[in-house]
This record gives sequence, structure tokens and C-alpha cells, in this order.
Amino acid sequence: MVNVKVNLEKRSYNIHIGVSASNLIGSFMRNLKVSKKLLVISDTIVGDLYGIQMVESLVKDGFAAELYCVSCGEHSKNLDMAMELYTKAITLELDRNCAIIALGGGVIGDLSGFVAATYLRGVPFIQIPTSLLAQVDSSVGGKVAVNHPMGKNLIGAFYQPRMVLIDIDFLSTLPNRELYTGLAEVIKYGMIADKKFFTYLSDHSQQILDKRPDALTEIVRRSCEIKAWVVEQDECESSIRAILNFGHTIGHAIEADTNFSIYNHGEAVAIGMYGAAMISHHLNMCSKATVDILKHILLQFNLPVSAPECGIDDLFKLLYRDKKVLDNKITWVLLNDIGEVNLCNQVPENIVKLALAEITQSNILS
Repeated sequence: MVNVKVNLEKRSYNIHIGVSASNLIGSFMRNLKVSKKLLVISDTIVGDLYGIQMVESLVKDGFAAELYCVSCGEHSKNLDMAMELYTKAITLELDRNCAIIALGGGVIGDLSGFVAATYLRGVPFIQIPTSLLAQVDSSVGGKVAVNHPMGKNLIGAFYQPRMVLIDIDFLSTLPNRELYTGLAEVIKYGMIADKKFFTYLSDHSQQILDKRPDALTEIVRRSCEIKAWVVEQDECESSIRAILNFGHTIGHAIEADTNFSIYNHGEAVAIGMYGAAMISHHLNMCSKATVDILKHILLQFNLPVSAPECGIDDLFKLLYRDKKVLDNKITWVLLNDIGEVNLCNQVPENIVKLALAEITQSNILS
């Protein structure tokens, strides 16, 4: 078992990572000194795979745990579903020391965390992420939210979990495409903060793609360490935490432009990272060789580097709808070298459109 600590004073918590780690859920919950009543929230797929087994394990350890499954997918992450979960919590008579456990991917973590943050003005929240993307990204750092019809994650809070429990075994049932999408975020950590880790990813790509438990444990551990380091410095995203958005500005625009139907989040971020690297190169901030190294590893992990379905002008407009735009200025996370980025909000329009032309495979002069 590997432990990563997120140091946030009174809101500090541990990330426990290991093979078969979920078998220890009962002892971990006892250590948190929460009430015996627990609500486990999952989706219909993960609930069938792991939810019933986890509830039975908790019951054996003396907890009164109940499983509630919602429909799979982003469409469940809304206020109507949150209301259903509030009703369930009230029906179960959960008090302020009763924990809500999120068992699933990013949608379940975001939704459950939002409910935990707002039910009775906040109850203990436990993250048990089952996808690689959730294990290395959304389960750590305290961002919780639901969607509004006019945009994703517009209704939310910063609410740290009391614990994150990561079972590497869960990745054995993860479809390959979902593994790849998580790897986009893993590559991001190497690009923004750790050249040595980036090299590890390249050198161990086959072991990672083969889902070797030792390789998966290492990439999850180091990714969580990097995210914890960033969150500790900037919990509420007022400064350095913005570096975690490398690739996300263009990525979010690609997701929106394709109506979230062609590229999943990691694939869009992969294209966005390549686009941000091209912007960096056109600004003479990084070499073309650095851009090519990034492109190579993205392709190595079966991730796209272009979105030919998108148009330059549409993407450019969508860039300015990102919720992180301030005073009509985009704060770009740009690349100096592998493992080193900086923030810049003074990128000329023609440079942005040049990069968009490259990732959409468009002729900018047409």
C-alpha cells in the first residue's frame, strides 16, 4: 500500500493506493471515526461490478451502508439528480457525521461530492475512484460540481474529501479507451512538473498499456503526488493551480464544438496539449523537438493530436466561453520544456489561430 498525503491543515487527507486496496475499506472508515450509517453512490455499471461487494464488506465491518446507483454518464450530473440523492440521504436519516462515499468515475465523484458539500451544510465525503482519469485527477483536490443546461460544472464548490482510496484492481475491467483517456492526464503531469516522470511513461509504455499493476501503481502514485503538491499551494485555483489546465483550454472547446459526442475528455485534452505546445513553439518558448516528443508519446498511448471535425473560427469563439476566462483574456498554460510550463494571457490571436489550424488540419489561408 502506498500513501500520498494532501497537506491542507485541518482539511488534510490521505490518498491510499494499492492492489486490492478496497478490501480494507472497513478499517479505513473506522479510522475516520464517522457514524455507522453510510450512503454509497455509484452508477449502474460500477455498482453491478463493485458496489454490492463493497456494501457487503462495510456491513461485515459493522456499518449500515446502503448503495444508490444513478444512470451512467454526464447527463446524471445535474441538480435534479442531486435532489434525488438529498431525498435518499434524508430518508436514511443521515446526520452530519454520516459519510457519503463516491464509488465510480469522475461524474460520480463530482455529483456525490456536491451532495456531500451541501447536504446539512457538509458531511464527510470519501472518494473511491474506479477509472484512471478519476484516480489521477478528479478525485484529488476538492473540486465538486453539477452541470447547468448552459454549461458544465457551473454549480459547485471546493470541498475536500476526508480520504481517497484507490484500488488498482479496478483498472483491470476498464475499457481500453477509458485507460487511454486517463493517460492523457497522466502525461499532463509529466509535461507540467516532472521530466523524469515523463521519461518513465515513455520507457514503460507497454507495461502501462498491458495494465501491469506495478506500472499502474507507479503512475497513479506520482500523478497524485504532483496534483497534491499543486493543490497544497493553491487550493482554490487563484494562482499556480491553473497549470493543471494545460491542454484544457483548447480541449474544452473541442468537446463543446463536437457536442461531447466524438472525443472523450482525455482525448480532447490530448489534442489541446498538442495545440498549446504549438502555440508555445510559435512564440519561441519551446523547440519544435519538444513539440514532437509530446506528439510521439500521445500517439504512443493511442491518443489523438488533431480534431479535423472542428473549424478554426468555431473553436476560437468557444475558447472565450471557458469559465476561467477573466476580463475577456485567456490564461494559457504554455510549455517551456518537458516538465516546465508558465502562464500567459498575452497570446496574439494570429498565433492561436495558427495552432488551431494545425490541430484541425485546416488551411488557414482558405
